[in-house]
Amino acid sequence: MTDSATTENSRNLTPGALRMGVVLFVIAAGLVIWLSNLYFTEKYSAQTRADAEKQLTLYSGRLIAELQRSSVVPLLLSQDTTLLRALNDDDYVRSSQSLIKTRQEIGAKAIFLLDSLGRTVAASDRRELGTVLREEPFMTSALRSAETVFTARGVGEGPLGFFYSRKLISGGELVGVIVVEVDLDNLFNTWSGSESTIMVTNSEDIVILSTERQFRNQTLQQALEAKPVLTAVERAIRATGEWSNAVADAYLSGQPLFQLETKIPFQGWKLTYLASSEPVRARVNGVIALEIMGLAILLSLAFYTLSRRAIRQSFIFKAESEELRALNDQLSSEITQRKRAERELEVAEQSLAQSSKLAALGEMSAAVSHELNQPLAAMRTYLAGAKVLLQRNRPEEAASSFQRIDDLIGRMGAITKQLKSYARKGGDDLLAIDLRDALNDSLSMMSPQLGQSQVQVDTLLPNEPVIIMGDQVRVEQVIVNLLRNALDAMKGQEEQEIQISLISGEMATLSVQDNGPGIADLNNLFEPFFTTKNPGDGVGLGLAISSGIAKDLGGRLIARNVSPKGAVFEFQLPQVENAEKLAAE
Repeated sequence: MTDSATTENSRNLTPGALRMGVVLFVIAAGLVIWLSNLYFTEKYSAQTRADAEKQLTLYSGRLIAELQRSSVVPLLLSQDTTLLRALNDDDYVRSSQSLIKTRQEIGAKAIFLLDSLGRTVAASDRRELGTVLREEPFMTSALRSAETVFTARGVGEGPLGFFYSRKLISGGELVGVIVVEVDLDNLFNTWSGSESTIMVTNSEDIVILSTERQFRNQTLQQALEAKPVLTAVERAIRATGEWSNAVADAYLSGQPLFQLETKIPFQGWKLTYLASSEPVRARVNGVIALEIMGLAILLSLAFYTLSRRAIRQSFIFKAESEELRALNDQLSSEITQRKRAERELEVAEQSLAQSSKLAALGEMSAAVSHELNQPLAAMRTYLAGAKVLLQRNRPEEAASSFQRIDDLIGRMGAITKQLKSYARKGGDDLLAIDLRDALNDSLSMMSPQLGQSQVQVDTLLPNEPVIIMGDQVRVEQVIVNLLRNALDAMKGQEEQEIQISLISGEMATLSVQDNGPGIADLNNLFEPFFTTKNPGDGVGLGLAISSGIAKDLGGRLIARNVSPKGAVFEFQLPQVENAEKLAAE
């Protein structure tokens, strides 16, 4: 029924309606083609101009680099003692060979060495030897200037040449001129392989360099007017293919071009880049040709493209989902491995801290043995005296000697008790401790070393308890490390002084200051294995471990240099609010 209705409606269409439909289709097609031409011409022109601007920047940068590279050569050669000696001694046997080697190294076109009269005494091209060039611009300009000068020869007529020259002074007198000819021709010969035309004009708008040699020594306007005469057929063909001339900035030999210019910060030069606009017109015409082939084909292709894109997107989403699942599994595995590694690292750090304490304990054992030898010697003396007193029936005096022996035994026990306490591992349970007691125990532990070094120790402690939550052994480990570092910093000094202060507050601060040379590198001070000590005196773990202990206890360990000399370490820990109550308990 539908087919019959459609057939009937098509039969009812009048010829006028058909003609009107054709006219409307033609108008719509023409409008689409016209708008497409405007749109794609502007789009492709912008792309071509952007590419041309990039190429212009590259070419100008390469030209400037070539000029700058060659500009320093005369200055270097003017200080060459071999050339100066040759000019003074009038001996040029090896000069030309030296210039040939230099020319090959820097890629210059030629190098000349002229004497004070302008005669070529050495050259990279031996055929130029003996040539008198005193009237050349590079010779006269160099004589008038104390710096390196640039000159161009043959502008407007004759072969072009570009030169850097500088006069040579020896003993305050002019002995010659060194001239370096820049090989810009080779540079432009390399660029001539491109489809674009590149021209350099001087301050007078004369083309001095170009990839098209026939344009040299012409003005830029004369070069752009070089346009052949077209026949009627050629003009008709060009009009058909180029029915919009808006894309062309200039014509060169009858070809439409994009013209871009940039100033070169050198001698008022200007670089002109001419890129053909033919590709733009060809691309636009190609798009229009496709549109003329039929909107139906384009629509079907668009539908086909969209359907393929949807299918491709579905496959991409599926692949991404599988990849995300794989990444999630990998991430879960890595998290598990990381947690295991962190637990192993924590155990290793605890073992390392204990090893560091035992190493420090070994260092203190020598001082402790010296400290114990004195009470032992005194005990032997008191024991011998008590024995004599008992033989003489003087028991009261003998009892006094025994009491002194007992005191010495107590002193020795206190020393060994501190070492035994310091050697055990710290626990994980935090208790309320008085920071003053930890400091006093640490000073008692370090007293043999402090006594041997004859260090003056000044302490400033508050009268009230300074209660913190921590582990007595680990806190003492930090304090002992700070005292040992202070002793090492002052090693070899005649006057050694350590100032210790304890300040109560929201953060209890224990400061240990020495009068050593200070710390050179504060940034890496707490990094593991960083040490300023001599090899064999330490491995750089004490401060790193101490900083870790401070962080574990909720505090921090900082260091700074003080004036006029010395360093201070601050061990800061959070103080407990009900300090008096906890201290009483």
